[in-house]
Amino acid sequence: MDKKNKIFVNISSMVEPLESWKKVAAEYGLREILKTIKKKLSEVSLKKKQIYPSSKDIFKAFELTSFEDVKIIILGQDPYHGPNQANGLAFSVNSKVRFPPSLLNIFKEYSTDLNLPIPTDGNLSAWGEQGVLLLNSILTVESGLPGSHKDFGWEEFTNQIIKALSDKKSNLVFILWGAYAQSKEILIDSSKHLIIASSHPSPLSAHRGFFGSKPFSKTNDYLKKNKNEEIDWEI
Repeated sequence: MDKKNKIFVNISSMVEPLESWKKVAAEYGLREILKTIKKKLSEVSLKKKQIYPSSKDIFKAFELTSFEDVKIIILGQDPYHGPNQANGLAFSVNSKVRFPPSLLNIFKEYSTDLNLPIPTDGNLSAWGEQGVLLLNSILTVESGLPGSHKDFGWEEFTNQIIKALSDKKSNLVFILWGAYAQSKEILIDSSKHLIIASSHPSPLSAHRGFFGSKPFSKTNDYLKKNKNEEIDWEI
């Protein structure tokens, strides 16, 4: 299999190995949306553009966190656009990769909120394995060009994911950092879910309400109140 076709295999078979997302995919029309995305990615691939994350990691958030296991959704915008950074999980980077500024600020708040040391590893897979869906609204990006795939159809795809989670589950926690993430509130039924909203952890806005917002402890308090197992946030 040549390199350029790997991405298309992963997209066309997206939820096939993921039993827990199959019903959602069928009911909310995800496969039809992916057909449009596949066509646009094919056009980019023909131009030999570098796409992040790697094809095997595009749907990593769904592979780590089954539909049944989702407890928390942390919503990002699009993947990191630098080499070796993006790993398919919102705000997460591969091990041994320098923390981007927003992730460093997330860890500063994590440390203050939970009285834990700042982690030395930026890979957030351990959160995903416990039911934290680390979901970017846009799942691919061209190298060096943030927002370059915003018109590919990914937002339609992930909006349907958010809506499905809101519709079909109860007592979820949606963590929305910044104005973009907060624009998704209209998809969430706040009468049966908790929404934790603050400014974005970016250095440009973290001091305007992100620091001190205590999203990690608030999440666990809500899970405990609703008799759900708390998240072990420690990395």
